[in-house]
Amino acid sequence: MYDAFYNLKKKPFQLNPDPEFFFNSAVHRRALAYLRYGLAQGEGFVVVTGAPGTGKTMLVKELFETLSNKRVVAGLMVTSQVGAEDTLRIVAATFGLSYDGDAKAILLKNLENFFKLKAREGKRVLLVVDEAQNLPFQSMEELRMLLNFEMDGKPIFQVFMLGQEELRSTLKGNKMEQVRQRITAIYHLRPLEEEEAKEYILHRLTTAGWNHDPKISDGAFREIYQYTSGTPRIINTLCDRLMLYGYLEELHELDEVSVKTVVGEIEQDAVRSRSSVISETDETTPMEHIHAGAARYEMPSGNIEERLAQLERTVAGLRNTVNKERALLRKAILLQLDMEQVYQDTPIE
Repeated sequence: MYDAFYNLKKKPFQLNPDPEFFFNSAVHRRALAYLRYGLAQGEGFVVVTGAPGTGKTMLVKELFETLSNKRVVAGLMVTSQVGAEDTLRIVAATFGLSYDGDAKAILLKNLENFFKLKAREGKRVLLVVDEAQNLPFQSMEELRMLLNFEMDGKPIFQVFMLGQEELRSTLKGNKMEQVRQRITAIYHLRPLEEEEAKEYILHRLTTAGWNHDPKISDGAFREIYQYTSGTPRIINTLCDRLMLYGYLEELHELDEVSVKTVVGEIEQDAVRSRSSVISETDETTPMEHIHAGAARYEMPSGNIEERLAQLERTVAGLRNTVNKERALLRKAILLQLDMEQVYQDTPIE
């Protein structure tokens, strides 16, 4: 794929969070500071919120990397809509404890024993709850009650909650007063500023072994920011497609025209996806579609100006069709490359 074409050691814009690519922007640096402050406090809830794709999960992975040599036992829990007892089972499973079929009292006792065992070893247990906006009130209450476990007057369990913006609204609810009282720090992640977005892209490219091939123009950076509004995940998606486009077109410089072309393809994909849903209820037969298409390209009647105008519209339509076919060809090449990669990576028995 394009990583080999541009002599990169790995894909720079993969969507899977990789701590190696962590970009210490002002907003992420501040969020990490809040997490570390909360960790130093050693108790209660620490809350980080942000829109989808702003880097909350990457923050967790970066935090875990920094915890590798510290006396903290950390577990990551990705939530869904679960009941209170299911929440306790998920917490137990996160730390490798028995949970299947156990009654609530047994679950609580097992968790308390585990927390105290780690405390006697000089360690503290930290639960990181990702997608915490999905937690119902009763689950929040169960986590709050777990915070009450202590030994020798010191807290032995702590919870970090990461969630989308609706988590902030949830925490403002009338029933959440006791949960709010246990929050020691809260921070909201915002998207990157335009200059930060450029630095973010260059950071990921450099980390992947980029040696200024392809070159990226200032205009390209402006177009990327305009389309993504500085959201890291959207930047990754667009830049990954942009690098693929550069590879398929054998480009060694990407400019604003390249970005606009790729954005156009992405938007056309979105339109086609919506159209495919609509077409499920379309009762027009294939032959009717063919006749409708043919009618559009009949030689127009009227004076020469009208005929020329109609022919220009026809050419524009054909040009659009060619562009769509080229986009499909790119996808076909990408699929073929993926299949070849899978074949190469599969060991021979």
